Amino acid sequence: MAPLDERTTDLVRRLGDDLRAGGFTVEALDRLWGADAAAALHRGERVPARRILDARRAAHDPAADLATLAELFVLGLPVPEREAAHALPSLGVDGAVELELLMRDAATTTRAGAAGDAASVRPLLDLRPYAFVDAHGDGQWWILSDLGEVALGHELGEGHVLGVGGASMTLSGLMLPTPVRTVLDLGTGCGIQAMHATRFADRVVATDISLRALRLAQLNVAMNGIEGVEFRLGSLFEPVAGERFDRIVSNPPFVITPRAPGVPEYEYRDGGMVGDGIVEAVMRGAAEHLEHGGIAQLLGNWEVRDVEDGLDRARGWAGHLEHWIVEREVQRATEYAETWIRDGGTRPGTPAFDRLYEAWLDDFERRGVREVGFGYVLLRRPAEETAPRLARVERLHGPLGSGAGAGGLGVHLAACLEAHDRQARLDDAALAAQRLAVAGDVTEERHHWPGDEHPTAMLLRQGGGFGRVVSLDTGLAALVGACDGELPVAAIVAAIADLLEVDADALAADLLPAVRALIDDGMLLLPAE
Repeated sequence: MAPLDERTTDLVRRLGDDLRAGGFTVEALDRLWGADAAAALHRGERVPARRILDARRAAHDPAADLATLAELFVLGLPVPEREAAHALPSLGVDGAVELELLMRDAATTTRAGAAGDAASVRPLLDLRPYAFVDAHGDGQWWILSDLGEVALGHELGEGHVLGVGGASMTLSGLMLPTPVRTVLDLGTGCGIQAMHATRFADRVVATDISLRALRLAQLNVAMNGIEGVEFRLGSLFEPVAGERFDRIVSNPPFVITPRAPGVPEYEYRDGGMVGDGIVEAVMRGAAEHLEHGGIAQLLGNWEVRDVEDGLDRARGWAGHLEHWIVEREVQRATEYAETWIRDGGTRPGTPAFDRLYEAWLDDFERRGVREVGFGYVLLRRPAEETAPRLARVERLHGPLGSGAGAGGLGVHLAACLEAHDRQARLDDAALAAQRLAVAGDVTEERHHWPGDEHPTAMLLRQGGGFGRVVSLDTGLAALVGACDGELPVAAIVAAIADLLEVDADALAADLLPAVRALIDDGMLLLPAE
């Protein structure tokens, strides 16, 4: 896809300058309208925020430009042209119209129903600040996308380009922060994953089937002064045929949608395949596009059928690649249908909703789908054919650890992968010689019946990462409690065996697999190399 021309690049950089000068940040908006209005906006309700802006304007609040930007681009409301011109001094209204960011509308009604000025402007795009923290520190960008249902006043169009949502933030938080040369962002949408990938990659290729999405992604990259991203138009891996990458990231359009007349197919969420076929296609296709040691990370859905478990199906899609697949939640087929029909803007209790609901349930019934799982997929092409293989499939439906948001789960995943590779290369004798330490976020819980001397349950709890909880028996609890980085595992096992009056070799055979699992989970740490 051709890069932006010089004129467009200049305009979009002027826009960035105006947003920066206007203090258009997440923190500033939260201060502008407060926590209650911000929470309402997250629920898709803009009335509280609009009322607060009106009150501030009536009181001649000095943050007039920020309020104008917020009213236009976050609330999606028209404003007098003179106010827009004041808030965008470098770009100007003419430049904003040229960028197709604003349009003039002389007959617009503004401000709580009052007649607007003779010259008013209204937004054609959503534009809002986005703040994040990753392994490289904190950052803030501005993201352009299509106007949402609230601003439009009607259902979304099938070519809608989504902004930063919950799924995209989940994937960006999962990205391994380790430096690489090349990254493929498959299905880039508004470009948010490609932008995050530039934080750790020399070169990023971003693809999408939507020309409009690629255009907005180009604008976002330019507006935020990001370099090193190449955009290509096409479906799945077609734009990168014959190429390999160190990392592949994808938030594919994985929503399972009936392929039936009258059912909208939104480009940002529907891959055009039957059932969970799009996730299967991405997972199977990744093998041909990863360098040795390369890793693919994606989000996905998998159908749980009457005769087939969803995670078993996802495991099969990994083929010969190493894999770590985590199921985070499961929805009943009925709940799933309701969620995604509402997501498109169709309201419950209407004939349109009922018609779509029937189509969804018919589609699920044809394949015997009872539930739909959602989760994270990590695939790796082995760096060495003789290396021990990573093959991990698990259900982790509980809350994440409280520390998971500090830099994202990506830091935790990277540490766990490194720990797995190290412990997998150690035979039992070499593992027993290691001096292990308990991770700093791990605590132990003991539960007693009142008056009992011995605990009825012992639990090891992880404060960060996936927030895992592991049940302990007496031997494992004693071993973990003694792992302070000073004594080798073998010495600890021998002391425990002597105390419990059991055979040391038999106890080691029982405990070492559990030790390996705790290392894989990041709960026990190997010494630094």
